[in-house]
Amino acid sequence: MADSQTEPGILALVMAASRKGPADSVAQLQGLSHKCFVTIDGMVMLERVVGVLIETGRFDRIFVSIETEASLRTVPQLAAWMDEGKMAFVESSGNIADSILSAVNVIDNPLPLFITTGDNALHTAEIVSEFVDQFRAGSGDVAVSFTGRDVVLKEFPEPGLAFHELKDGGWSACNLYGLRNENALNAVKVFEGGGQFGKRHMRILKAFGIMPFILYKLKAVGVHALMARIGRGLGVTVDSIIQDYSWGPIDVDNPASFKLTEDALIRRRQAAEKQS
Repeated sequence: MADSQTEPGILALVMAASRKGPADSVAQLQGLSHKCFVTIDGMVMLERVVGVLIETGRFDRIFVSIETEASLRTVPQLAAWMDEGKMAFVESSGNIADSILSAVNVIDNPLPLFITTGDNALHTAEIVSEFVDQFRAGSGDVAVSFTGRDVVLKEFPEPGLAFHELKDGGWSACNLYGLRNENALNAVKVFEGGGQFGKRHMRILKAFGIMPFILYKLKAVGVHALMARIGRGLGVTVDSIIQDYSWGPIDVDNPASFKLTEDALIRRRQAAEKQS
């Protein structure tokens, strides 16, 4: 799977376990066990995500973290990719942090590690490749992708989208992460509460500590300075990667974001069909 652009050994990990199971509001739309198995604009959402990673050519190994391999094999294309050696199963464990650390412990030579989630159906090979290339070119233990509010609102002016309001504007994370080395694993504990920070201020306080929280609330620093401060508290260095893709931070968390995402996918597909 590796090519000349791929750093030897770089691995991709897709977080696809279900925190709520069939009770998840997105899974309930189609009566499924996991929201990542819903069909969105004609394709299973997790299949879209894995297909994008394969398309980049940036990874020589792709793993999906989920409860059972059998669940992956219910999707024919995912089963075919496993049989072809293009992706593999790794068992999830507890929360997101537990699952990442469990994967690192059972996979040979897991670092550097790229992490994304199974519900980012709008991600493309372009945004993933750009992130991976900037991650490889950087020096931080950890890399995190952000997109600015103004960029997002150009295509998605809908109310309800959450942004972290800082000194240099509003920002949203894109669910693209890089862990360069062993030291980077110290940062994984921020996901012990499940991630999904949005506007959940108590979750931010618990994950990042009081001083970053105060700086955040007061809008006293910009995104790079805030992430550097958070990194110091965790004992890691952080590269904040800014990516100007309006759909970068959009994931499928509820029926409203499912519709938002599917509508965008339809527009994207129709535009591509007109060009072909």
